Amino acid sequence: MSIKSIAAKLFAQKIVIKTQAWSTRPIETQKKVFLQLIQQAKKTQFGIDHQFDTIKTFEDFANAVPIRDYEGLKPYIDKVVQGEENMLWKGKPLYFAKTSGTTSGAKYIPLTKESMPFHIEAARNAILHYIHETGNADFVDGKMIFLQGSPILELKNGIKLGRLSGIVAHFIPKYLQKNRMPSWETNCIEDWETKVNAIVEETFDQNMTVISGIPSWVQMYFEKLSQKAAKPVGEIFKNFNLFIYGGVNYEPYRAKFENLIGRNVDSIELFPASEGFFAYQDTQKEKGMLLLLNAGIFYEFIKSDEFYTDSESQNFGTGPKRHTIGAVELGVNYVLIISTNAGLWGYNIGDTVQFTCLKPYRIIVSGRIKHYISAFGEHVIGKEVECALQEAMAGTTISVNEFTVAPQITPTNGLPYHEWFIEFDPEASGEPENLEDFALKIDNAMRKQNAYYDDLIVGKVLRNLVISKVPKNGFQHYMKSIGKLGGQNKIPRLSNDRKIVDLLKTE
Repeated sequence: MSIKSIAAKLFAQKIVIKTQAWSTRPIETQKKVFLQLIQQAKKTQFGIDHQFDTIKTFEDFANAVPIRDYEGLKPYIDKVVQGEENMLWKGKPLYFAKTSGTTSGAKYIPLTKESMPFHIEAARNAILHYIHETGNADFVDGKMIFLQGSPILELKNGIKLGRLSGIVAHFIPKYLQKNRMPSWETNCIEDWETKVNAIVEETFDQNMTVISGIPSWVQMYFEKLSQKAAKPVGEIFKNFNLFIYGGVNYEPYRAKFENLIGRNVDSIELFPASEGFFAYQDTQKEKGMLLLLNAGIFYEFIKSDEFYTDSESQNFGTGPKRHTIGAVELGVNYVLIISTNAGLWGYNIGDTVQFTCLKPYRIIVSGRIKHYISAFGEHVIGKEVECALQEAMAGTTISVNEFTVAPQITPTNGLPYHEWFIEFDPEASGEPENLEDFALKIDNAMRKQNAYYDDLIVGKVLRNLVISKVPKNGFQHYMKSIGKLGGQNKIPRLSNDRKIVDLLKTE
């Protein structure tokens, strides 16, 4: 055992003790965070406009600050981008994390000197919890790869601007610098396909022990590695035993990954976003990720089925009930609302979560509030389609590379239906022998997942779902066509319209 691995175990023990200190006092921890946020933002323009000097309780805050998404907060953010100080948070942000917007083009999410350390510490602490629980620290002596966006940053009115993963690349601890891959030069390559090819060449003969990234793009890297070596990734990297991921549910990819790797490896799930690092998997024994209640973020939760008013406005004022951490329930789908030390207030990040445990508070990401199908009132969410596909694949050799779902409201004949666009992996013997039988398996699983969907099938409002096969690399070609290949970009699991699927090529 090396000195570095021994040090990692000692440090891990220290961090786990610190985590237990706040996770066993969740309500007090969140109250402390809330009061600190209000106190520090009293003299900002937002604090003045919303009378922060009169806010003493959460009820005061909920009455003063409506729920907003990016569009609702954009008048303030625009002034921050223009270089004005003390708008949403004291002073100016250190960085803007640039993300893709829907109605407003690019979004600029502020990162401050108070918020930035939590992005780094959370990823580190996830690994340390794994070390503490498993006793496995040998991987710290090997090479680690983080598939991420380019670290090249621009300047916008004196503030550095880039993708979150590229910004984080500037904060890799010194003790990991020698282990980290790819090289800085390769990491700066903008074109994703060119970048992955370069990473394959750089890492092919290295002692890779940890690999991290969004599963869909790591899969692309693994496929190129296996093609080059004509053998599984696990044989190329014999000491590779830890996969760290975030951004999407890993389960639909698990069978494909096990085939590409050739064996099982441990995994750690993370829940990072430009707006904050919200949770990480703190144990291999329990489902869900530990919600980070001490990380400069105050959380609110709104039940998904109560979220939209008739006009689908997100600026409620007196809208759906806003719950704090002490009032949440297991298994309920909640819209996640945050207020942060980067100056986001009553902010809807668009993700929905469910609690899997209340002691401590652990969550899973169940989908996106805007990514759903409810063309007939069924309100199908991401978690439901992922679970249905997983159930249908269980006990089979079927392998799915990627999928998305959309409603077919006006078929040429017959009843409307949900259309599943699936890219199978025929090279891994992963295609179903009978597509209609497989579709029926998914449909039966969906009916168990969603009672409204079942009622629509029984009532003959909808017919059973239909699968349309997407050719190999079809989703990659689609993402490339819209300029979103690689990085933090991912395919929505489902949409309430056909804008995405109409651009997909099918067989």
